[in-house]
Amino acid sequence: MTAGEDQSTEVGVGPWAGDPPGGDHWDPELLAHGDRRNVVDRYRYWTREAVVADLDTRRHGFHVAIENWQHDFNIGTVVRNANAFLAAEVHIVGQRRWNRRGAMVTDRYQHVRHHPTIEEFVAWAAAADLPIIGIDNLPGSRPMETTVLPRRCVLLFGQEGPGLSEPARKACAELFSIAQYGSTRSINAGVASGIAMHAWIRSHAGPPPD
Repeated sequence: MTAGEDQSTEVGVGPWAGDPPGGDHWDPELLAHGDRRNVVDRYRYWTREAVVADLDTRRHGFHVAIENWQHDFNIGTVVRNANAFLAAEVHIVGQRRWNRRGAMVTDRYQHVRHHPTIEEFVAWAAAADLPIIGIDNLPGSRPMETTVLPRRCVLLFGQEGPGLSEPARKACAELFSIAQYGSTRSINAGVASGIAMHAWIRSHAGPPPD
């Protein structure tokens, strides 16, 4: 691929140099004006729809869910992590609205589904035959470092502070904790989600594409 690289500190690439390439996945506006999006190089100048379609051909077998009863600011980070590790889908349980700033526009490329109640989310997971795996430092939780997460599952995270709600805990097929060594009682859901997703990747995923 030949492209006019912008030598400034800006992210991305400048306008395409030379004749426009052929193919429906190219975005004419990006080719003409440059691509400053936060995407990997293989998707430079692609349309958003083409990027999503390509990601859909290789999404992983795990889903991610997070409870949202108090407009949790961690949700954007969870979505961004889900995009980075190519989760099948993110599920917001509770309030529909969430702070998208932390997602860094990755929600444009990541499937996000809303469930108004924990009961509706549990019913969806049952219909999809996906076990719900709770990630929280609760009494009786097993150390995540000593287990292999299921290949097909939903990783469920609670809110900052209270963690998983009581109905969510009861819905979990298994509960796992993340080892901590300092004085804090818990790490936030954004950090915990990245650790848990990477644990899944280490067990079930191959190397990322070039």
